[in-house]
Amino acid sequence: MSFTVKDILLMEVTPALGCTEPVAIALGAAAAVSLLPQSEATRIDTIELWVDPNIYKNGMAVTIPGTGNMCGIDTASAVGAYAGDPAKGLEVLAEVSEDNLNRAKALLERDGVTVHLLEEKGLHIKTVITSEKTTVSSTIKELHNNIIALDLNGQPVLDSPLISETGPGNGKSTMAQLEEWLMELTLEDIYELVDQIDDEDLKFLKKGVDYNLKLAQHGLKYGSGLGIGKAIERLLKQKLLVNDMATSARMLTSAAADARMSGVNLPAMSSAGSGNHGLTAILPIWAIKDFLDEDEDAVLRAIGLSHIITAYVKAHTGRLSAVCGCSVAAGAGASAGITYLVGGDVSHMAGAIKNIMEDLAGVICDGAKAGCALKLNTAAGAAVQAALFSLQGINVKDTDGIIGSSPEMTVKNLGTLSHDGMVETDKTILKIMRQKEEDKKKR
Repeated sequence: MSFTVKDILLMEVTPALGCTEPVAIALGAAAAVSLLPQSEATRIDTIELWVDPNIYKNGMAVTIPGTGNMCGIDTASAVGAYAGDPAKGLEVLAEVSEDNLNRAKALLERDGVTVHLLEEKGLHIKTVITSEKTTVSSTIKELHNNIIALDLNGQPVLDSPLISETGPGNGKSTMAQLEEWLMELTLEDIYELVDQIDDEDLKFLKKGVDYNLKLAQHGLKYGSGLGIGKAIERLLKQKLLVNDMATSARMLTSAAADARMSGVNLPAMSSAGSGNHGLTAILPIWAIKDFLDEDEDAVLRAIGLSHIITAYVKAHTGRLSAVCGCSVAAGAGASAGITYLVGGDVSHMAGAIKNIMEDLAGVICDGAKAGCALKLNTAAGAAVQAALFSLQGINVKDTDGIIGSSPEMTVKNLGTLSHDGMVETDKTILKIMRQKEEDKKKR
């Protein structure tokens, strides 16, 4: 089965309000509640939640939109149950009323939400909600918005529009088939896909720019989160930094991450299942356009290429892992897009991807939180640097570490590192984070 650019954009690039892991938890709860009789929907007794280690890790510390700086896996589930609209997908928390937020808080205060940690790898969220007379459940797997099952009092619900369709052929989902197809592509194949981008795609890509720019503008205006973007802006005004391509990319991207990680009620255009990936795949490319003599269509095509490369790398590393996808997946996408925009060819893109892999492959993912803005700041600057270095003939040799003889082999090696080499790292990260949580409860 083969796919088109339109398929990739449709499946991999989508709006998401808030960090995608707690939002997916909220979506699972909202989907389950949609099965309750209306009279019981506001009378939830308990929520039991089972999540995989990476959902757990990424759902612990990030602010949830519409909650006034609340965070936590249990909070995401409770708020989703009372205030979520599952028909909105990853924008499930677009309208959180004060009444529903108070109901969620009351459920949390009486310890009505129990969270269990699954041992298995792979994205998995199971939510079981009991009310007065009814028990409902939902299961999300593989993708943050992929609801594969709904149950009402132990019986499968098959006719809900919320349930995702399985793709054709051998029972694999369409996304699984897309990832298998992507993994077989060469960089030359991906480069040729850019020619498929039509006016409709350009309009959609510009929508993604607009979404992510609004987040960046909010971060620059209010100094949200850690305030990395705002700090860079101040340092430029104080002439302690120079406004070059890399600094511009870092400021715009980190400002958007500042806003998003602080729970601002603005959606991001995500890429490969992550809003922060979307910020990294889009904003560094948009930021450098003012330094170049290129029209908007060329910039948007570069962003389209960035999304495809991001999806390609994530197909190898897995949706969630101990490797920071903003650094190596979206970072690789941005570096390829920047190379394209400044006139580089496929060989330059290959060099740029290998350069950024050598630079940032060791960056770990230790959960979603305000500090992600620092990592996006690094990834955005490194993407510009990797591209410009490659154009100057600076390319990491294939004798170095995990770097392969080609960009394709380098990405495969990164996938091996992610799946095999980082398993214990991921467990250790989670162990440290859970210990911090236990220590906090004791204080």
